[in-house]
Amino acid sequence: MRIIFMGTPEFAAPAIDSLLAAGHEIAAVFSQPDKPKGRGYAMTPPPVKVRAMEHGIPVYQPKSMRDGEALAVFQELQPDVGVVIAYGKILPQEILDAPKFGCINVHASLLPKYRGAAPIQWSVIDGEPKTGVTTMQMDAGLDTGDMLMKSETAIAPDETAGELHDRLSAMGAALIVQTLDALAKGELRPEKQDDSQTCYAKMLTKELCAVDWSRSALEIHNQIRGLSPWPVATAVLEGKKLKLHRSAVSLLDADEAKCGEIICLEPFTVQCGSGAVELLEIQAEGKKRMTSEEYLRGHRIEKGTILG
Repeated sequence: MRIIFMGTPEFAAPAIDSLLAAGHEIAAVFSQPDKPKGRGYAMTPPPVKVRAMEHGIPVYQPKSMRDGEALAVFQELQPDVGVVIAYGKILPQEILDAPKFGCINVHASLLPKYRGAAPIQWSVIDGEPKTGVTTMQMDAGLDTGDMLMKSETAIAPDETAGELHDRLSAMGAALIVQTLDALAKGELRPEKQDDSQTCYAKMLTKELCAVDWSRSALEIHNQIRGLSPWPVATAVLEGKKLKLHRSAVSLLDADEAKCGEIICLEPFTVQCGSGAVELLEIQAEGKKRMTSEEYLRGHRIEKGTILG
């Protein structure tokens, strides 16, 4: 099929490889504009643009999809289908309708659950046992189109959002190929979403990072792994911020200890409202990420210290 691909972050990039390997033609790629990054604020292209350029595919980076210029490209290239994966822009109806078979989106959840911007992270934060990817026929709503195909996977108890992201990216790349194959054969059976079963995965902010040690060990563990690698859960140790990158629910539980109290140093374990959490990888202010063992070798901390 002749495709116009729309996507921006690393999550979407593997699908370009999969579609080309399956024999599809990607006539053009739309991606978000380059942005300044790093200490020098150098203008940096998004991962999808980089991948497209590696394959010699023309790239468009409009600031708006509503000024007629994007539509003109669609009309000129006459794609069979638009493939949209984490593009980051709301598409107007004229773009959704421009390809012969409309636009198909790959969403990183088992719709209708976790519509919205951060479905991977919220599925981990909420302690979901499973998730997956869904292809859907796009409409004007936010992740509300008819579902086409799904691929499901279990979420491991200690899996971080970053690790799950990489697995779902590969699953999405495979599922879009399967979906287009079924489309070409006339075998797709669109299924309407049950709005009563949905929940919204709002964007992540740094306001979500601070750990409340009065919560249960499982809730705090899910928060830590759900916010890794960004924006990263945080605590306060001796007046300074401590980033918490990786954890595990501990078998220790000192009922008499205060919430946030360090109850063991080998391993580095903190009491919660119920249960305790072992901190595996942490990062002090101005320092690199390291294991808790490495951190404790260079920092004298007393058992009984309270984390904020």
